[in-house]
Amino acid sequence: MASEHLLKNGKKNIVIIGGGAAGMSCAASLAQHPDKFNVTILERMSVVGGQATSIPLDKNKYGTSWMNDGVQGGSPAFKHTLNYFKKYGHQHQDVKLQVAFGQGTDSFWTNCFPSQLVDQFSGDIHKFGKVLKIIKWTMPVLGLVPIKVMLRMFFFSKDFGDKMVYPLIALFLGTGNQTANVSCAILERLFDDPNMKLWDYDPETLLPNLPLMVTFPHLASFYADWASDLRSKGVTIRTNTDVVAIIERGSDGVVLQTAPFDPEDKPGPGTGLGMQNKNPAATTEKYDEMVLCVLADDALKLLGKTSTWRERFVLGGAKFFDDITITHSDSKYFEQNYETHFQDSLCAKPKSKAQEDQIAFSKNEGQGPDNEPGGYRPMYYTHSYKEDMRKIEMAFDCTNYQHQFRLDTNPSVSLSSPEAQKKQLKPSVPYENHVFQSIFLDKQQSHLWTIDQIDESKIIEKKWWHQLGHRWQHYVRVVPGMMWLQGRKKTWFAGSWTLVNMHEMACVSGIAAAMRLGAEYEVFDEFAEDLVKKYLLLSHGVRYKGGKKVN
Repeated sequence: MASEHLLKNGKKNIVIIGGGAAGMSCAASLAQHPDKFNVTILERMSVVGGQATSIPLDKNKYGTSWMNDGVQGGSPAFKHTLNYFKKYGHQHQDVKLQVAFGQGTDSFWTNCFPSQLVDQFSGDIHKFGKVLKIIKWTMPVLGLVPIKVMLRMFFFSKDFGDKMVYPLIALFLGTGNQTANVSCAILERLFDDPNMKLWDYDPETLLPNLPLMVTFPHLASFYADWASDLRSKGVTIRTNTDVVAIIERGSDGVVLQTAPFDPEDKPGPGTGLGMQNKNPAATTEKYDEMVLCVLADDALKLLGKTSTWRERFVLGGAKFFDDITITHSDSKYFEQNYETHFQDSLCAKPKSKAQEDQIAFSKNEGQGPDNEPGGYRPMYYTHSYKEDMRKIEMAFDCTNYQHQFRLDTNPSVSLSSPEAQKKQLKPSVPYENHVFQSIFLDKQQSHLWTIDQIDESKIIEKKWWHQLGHRWQHYVRVVPGMMWLQGRKKTWFAGSWTLVNMHEMACVSGIAAAMRLGAEYEVFDEFAEDLVKKYLLLSHGVRYKGGKKVN
């Protein structure tokens, strides 16, 4: 389905709209073939990277001069993401993940030490593992069922869903307050799919004790280096450029209009592409093919009158919500809403030597797995609303989570090294100067938010996000429908929303679009290659034909 229309110099003229992970990965793959493609990225913001942004901090106060404020980390299975970091000399760091869900003995649980809630729902936790296997065996039928329906079908306790399942899925998949409506297929993939899972299912505690995750390097610097390299390979990257409208699409290519964009003239939440410029000085441009690396609703707005009924049906099935992230240092607010410190009252009686060791670790009386320095220091938190336990707020203690707060020296030094371990034992700043992020989900539910409890004088940044809701309808309508859109009318689609909201999936989607245009996949890891193979089949409806092996 790829276009055969070529310019006189024999190259396809490709435009990529959106310079996030999907757009950059697509451009990087196409740039491997300078004899075949002229590539242009149009990015409306002043920098590339999409949601992978970084902000400066007061090092004297917070212990580091920067933090990632959007995408922060992920799984060691994010092979393409980590490979891009390595290519440009940016080092990710391993971290043993600590999580704290809920508040109070009747709602709190953690993966650091045994809790009363985990004891209470031990039967449900064991049954949950069996149901995951049933979902896998009956895919796709049971896989399309919403989680809330599945929990009722298999007679799980309502509190098990409200206090354990929903917060867990919401936190790690970014499904927010739509978690009850998420497809069971995503739930099963989270625990079982080698390419997507963040951890292994634990039959005793649901979430395993201190699973290995990674934190990302300075993302603004990484994306700047990536952009510089792509420019050196002939890719044109035009930032501060808005695509005002797509005028025409057909066998002769794509015609669109662009205009200057000022990111400082910020629109309100929910405002998409092509909506800001009041009197833009529009320029008409023509390309052979177009890759839309923007959110589904923004893509639909851009396509406008040129959209087909298929595009309106499929893209219209993606539902997005407006969330706000407050980056702050209000430790009192955090202590009021989360279980930030170890307390004996939160701890259940140990049933094994392993649980005794977990308690000793949490009390800072012993080391954890792989000589992890002792101490209960959660990185991820959730807070459920009493008015509706299915709805939550999410939060991060970035000082505990992001590696530069613990090791703000040579980024190539591994945190597992002896010198790094010494620095991990004591954060360089007191708790009252920790940097936190509180994420308030779905603007329509703002009456539930605790946002007003945060001391305004301790707010570092406020940022709105337009986030995908992974509803079950998304996996009935959008995901299987993408293969019927790809390549039609010289248009391709890429972005994490095409499957699941992960940085890795955005990268893979961009690579897949480039492959369909004629780029060759560079094989650097069999595990990574397998994910590309699966994505091509699912989102493009084509089989992977192999790639070129690289060292």
